[in-house]
Amino acid sequence: MADATASVSTPANFPDTIFDLAILGGGPAGYTAAIRAGQYGLKVALIEASDKLGGTCLHWGCIPTKALLFNAELWEHIQHASEFGIDNLGTPTLNWQRVLARKSGITLKHAKGLDFLMKKNKVTVVQGYGRLTGPAADGVHSLTIATSDGATQTLRARNLFLATGSDAKMLPGLKPDDRILTNMEILTLPEPPKSLIVIGAGAVGVEFSSIFRSFGAEVTLLEFLPRVVPVEDADISKELARVFKKRGIDVHTGARVESVQRTDDGVRVAFTDSNGRAQSKDAEKVLIAVGRAPRTAEIGLDKVGIVPDRGFVAVNEWMETAVPGIYAIGDIVAGLPQLAHVGAMAGMVAAARVAGRQARPIRRDRIPACTYTEPQIGSAGLTEEAARAAGHEVKIGKFPFAGNSKATILGSHDGFVKIVADAKFGEILGVHILGPGATEIIAEAVAVMELEATVDELIFTIHAHPTLAEAMLDAYAAVDGMAINA
Repeated sequence: MADATASVSTPANFPDTIFDLAILGGGPAGYTAAIRAGQYGLKVALIEASDKLGGTCLHWGCIPTKALLFNAELWEHIQHASEFGIDNLGTPTLNWQRVLARKSGITLKHAKGLDFLMKKNKVTVVQGYGRLTGPAADGVHSLTIATSDGATQTLRARNLFLATGSDAKMLPGLKPDDRILTNMEILTLPEPPKSLIVIGAGAVGVEFSSIFRSFGAEVTLLEFLPRVVPVEDADISKELARVFKKRGIDVHTGARVESVQRTDDGVRVAFTDSNGRAQSKDAEKVLIAVGRAPRTAEIGLDKVGIVPDRGFVAVNEWMETAVPGIYAIGDIVAGLPQLAHVGAMAGMVAAARVAGRQARPIRRDRIPACTYTEPQIGSAGLTEEAARAAGHEVKIGKFPFAGNSKATILGSHDGFVKIVADAKFGEILGVHILGPGATEIIAEAVAVMELEATVDELIFTIHAHPTLAEAMLDAYAAVDGMAINA
């Protein structure tokens, strides 16, 4: 199986080769940059420490978690099959090993796809751990590449992209094991837990809470801040908390974790709740989902004079660091959200810059954020609070999925579309969706904001019926109090 999944070749000697671009890290930022640079005709080397490309996203993040979420959605539908007129199914049982096998098969398929894309775009893929060696000599940077057999190679390039990704943070004094989990350990559990405590209600925390609640686990969700998914619009946080509680998830916001201890048969988490009362919860497992730390400590930043801030690397709008010819992309970049699609776009922007091609910098307020809970969250642009804080006079349009015909067909009525619009000119400043298909529908919002569309234009933009996207049309009209279906 190891040979079947290998995506990275053993390094060769490159004594006389100067690459146009060398990329440290084969995750979404790195491999996307490599493909785009190859399309531009650049001579590219992609260095990856593991034996396969794809990074955390493909192997331990975006893809496997969404595979589990799809399984969880199917399982929920099966539990309520009679509501859809499907009888005589008997008592369904969950084959967890098949669930895990399907997840692994999906990641393997796409890892092999990356192998093909590297060959197609003439990217030299090198397995090993790359480190910066010092300042450029005559405009050429050098890397040392340590391989698993202890050998060391040297690789030279005119430009370097740092795309080394991130690791899950752990609470002080804890180490991951078979009961205290990060996003990696939880994806390889031999059986789904009957009970789970999740510490952290950001995207990772709420997604795994949703998954394992669907599979029947007793789930407790603890968040230090006053609301779940705290980076989202406040209305989204409030509604998601309500829906989670309705689903039977025990949600505690404003909760300060005091200790996490192993017990005879599980874990015990002691915490202080929002009212200052001491509480404790026991469960089979605990998931630590308190964020991710940039993976930059051992790549030689000091050798070239790059000074990170808490591990993050500062860049300009073209992803250039303070050192000429060295760029940073992906999860290590200061000020950008740690999202695969952000890293990928950063890689494309930087590749275009190196190739002298047309590019456009990333705009922070044009980045879609997606959380794959049940119901889903999709958002882009400014929250209502941020828009007001920025000095905008705003008008709000809000349309519930309870009024959308396709949502009724799907049996998924929770949530809404919320539009934050400029009151004077009608420009869309932000879109926030909680409900069925939210992670797909949000793409429309990004396009709308990129084109600086106004409410007056959008209320005459035809949306197909019946669709979930039709809720967007009603939400645009709701800005002026004229939604048809509410």
